[in-house]
Amino acid sequence: MPVIVSLLRGVNVGGNNMIRMEALRGLYESLGLRKVETFIQSGNVVFSTQARDRMALAKRIEEAIEKNCGFHSDVVLRNAAELRDVLARNPFAERPDIDPAKLLIVFLASDPDPEGCAQVRALDIHPEELHILGREVYVYFANGLARPKLPWTQIGKYLKTPATARNVTTVGKLLAMAERLETPE
Repeated sequence: MPVIVSLLRGVNVGGNNMIRMEALRGLYESLGLRKVETFIQSGNVVFSTQARDRMALAKRIEEAIEKNCGFHSDVVLRNAAELRDVLARNPFAERPDIDPAKLLIVFLASDPDPEGCAQVRALDIHPEELHILGREVYVYFANGLARPKLPWTQIGKYLKTPATARNVTTVGKLLAMAERLETPE
């Protein structure tokens, strides 16, 4: 049964859109999803499913969150193979000067708008660095995330698709969870 990683946007951030992970696991299970596990409090859910249409599945999850929790959260889905590819394509991976805590991967729900890509690439964000590769945006915040020049929470608006970000360490841990769930018992 395929394993999917679900990334929720804006959950449990700054005291907004609060949901306990136990309740989130229960919500996913109520949708018929199996082997549901969560990771940290920011809306990372790993599960297995027979569902083949991931766009429809993301919409079902978003609707269930809105109905049961009273707020909308965009849901971005990736399978384990896609997460492996995301980490393999990391343009910063070979650079020894990169602090993983300052490297975000922004996951896009769909292909980015070409004009939006050009706008984002034209932004003067130095010393921050950015690479748009497929449905992911890799952003390195050399001076940390406290006062970035790049409005990274707005990348989805620029690229005209829902987006949510995770640091590279979290992505690695989510991949490890997905690979463990993929292993037959």
